[in-house]
Amino acid sequence: MRKTTLTDAALCLAVDEMAQGLLDADLGGHVVKKRVALPGRGKSGGVRTLVATRKAKLWFFVFGFEKNERATISTTELEALQSLAADLLALSAPQLHVAVDNGILEEICHDC
Repeated sequence: MRKTTLTDAALCLAVDEMAQGLLDADLGGHVVKKRVALPGRGKSGGVRTLVATRKAKLWFFVFGFEKNERATISTTELEALQSLAADLLALSAPQLHVAVDNGILEEICHDC
């Protein structure tokens, strides 16, 4: 998969939209799909992101792919992402701070 120019600003906009209920699909197990626009290509030519969330304050972008490079994910991949979502969403605030401080997670849109 090639690298894309997905910006923090685009991801923050996606979080704002998801917080308003604008999701593309709820895949179960606290994993949702959200299309994110790429510069000059819009959402239909953009990136499909899979996000771990309880649709509250925490939104973890856990996987992304361009539609023209991949159509979907497998059942095995979805199950792994659902397991990852459970682990991420179980982290306490202090654990999240440590993960960010250690570079394991990257925080964007702190005010979202």
